[in-house]
Amino acid sequence: MHLQIEQLIPIPLQENVLARESGIWNKALSLSAPDYISIQAPSGTGKTTLIHCLYGVRTDYSGNILWQGKNLRQCSAEELATLRAKDLSVIFQDLRLFPELTAWENLMVKQQLTPGIDEKEIEDWMKRLGIGHKKNAPGKTLSYGEQQRLAIIRALIQPFQFLLMDEPFSHLDQRNTQIARELILEIVQRNKAGLLLADLDQNDFFPYHKTYTL
Repeated sequence: MHLQIEQLIPIPLQENVLARESGIWNKALSLSAPDYISIQAPSGTGKTTLIHCLYGVRTDYSGNILWQGKNLRQCSAEELATLRAKDLSVIFQDLRLFPELTAWENLMVKQQLTPGIDEKEIEDWMKRLGIGHKKNAPGKTLSYGEQQRLAIIRALIQPFQFLLMDEPFSHLDQRNTQIARELILEIVQRNKAGLLLADLDQNDFFPYHKTYTL
């Protein structure tokens, strides 16, 4: 899967973006799966804005984002839904779980909408990430670290060719980060997919092919 970024500038951050050098903003970039891409984004440089733009939940930018040659802003609602269901998965920084649903129900909503992984394997992932005992707990009762692990599993359930991640391990200790990282890498490799991880600092979570500073 191919991603083109053409002179992208988020309008609300335009003044700040143009005042500093960036490897992403206002540049022409061509990225393809199965590339692993690291974006180091110091606070205030638009890390979350970038992820939201790439996933199509924000359109307040100048420039263009093209997935497989299709301009994101020109996609119909149906085309955008298909892109998100088949090719593009995301781990948002704010996680976006349903607080009243149980952990399992949060996963089953995703699994039914975009089936890709069977229930037995999903249960195995929950146990592997240390949240198997939280299967029937409402999302709002989980710790932030437990919610983060649940959001990681949810993102891996669907088919995808590119996985976008916004600080996916920010509330995990070193051990749980390693376990989650290994699961993500396993499924990304299974899908022959690419990944793009935006974080505050440089990291070695994955064997990156390209690294940019926002």
